[in-house]
Amino acid sequence: MANKSDDASAVRVDWDAEAAGFDEEPDHGLRDPRVRAAWAARLGTWLPGRPADVLDLGCGTGSLSLLAAERGHRVTGVDLSAPMVELARAKLAGRDAVFLLGDAAAPPVGEQRFDVVLVRHVLWALPDPSRVLRHWRGLLRPGGRFVLVEGVWGTVSPVGIAVDRLVGLLEPIAGQVRVERLSDDTALWGKDVDDERYAVVATL
Repeated sequence: MANKSDDASAVRVDWDAEAAGFDEEPDHGLRDPRVRAAWAARLGTWLPGRPADVLDLGCGTGSLSLLAAERGHRVTGVDLSAPMVELARAKLAGRDAVFLLGDAAAPPVGEQRFDVVLVRHVLWALPDPSRVLRHWRGLLRPGGRFVLVEGVWGTVSPVGIAVDRLVGLLEPIAGQVRVERLSDDTALWGKDVDDERYAVVATL
């Protein structure tokens, strides 16, 4: 998870405190075989078919990192919460994966470049998503791709980033931009949802 601020309407979450119970949510821990299989299937269509270098930003406890690693990808995960990073390291022990403590908006990866920037439910909570996306683009190799899973949650005080806004931010910096609506795929969430959830895959 990333630090939550401006675009999150002053939402404050203590992710260190949340770490121990984070995987109890079906789409976080992926402990339900049906939910896990649904995410694995989606990632199979979003990520390259060949082994690639994947940067999982705001990786949390590493559930998506694990699915990527199981497909043969080399994963670098970044999260602001030390307890989350420790859980991710334990979850992927023995895998081709490295987890770093740091801010998703400015990940501490030095000059390393990646084939995929994978982000789930993080961009909406970062200040200035346009600037963040431009920075992330600089972390991608030519022909690389963004895989961004986002949404808008809540009815009284909605938080999130609408799909049209995200597509608009990506179009100047990416080539092909593809949207997949995810709200109706209950297997991904382990329950019915009535808010806006989607994925955007954008290639350079």
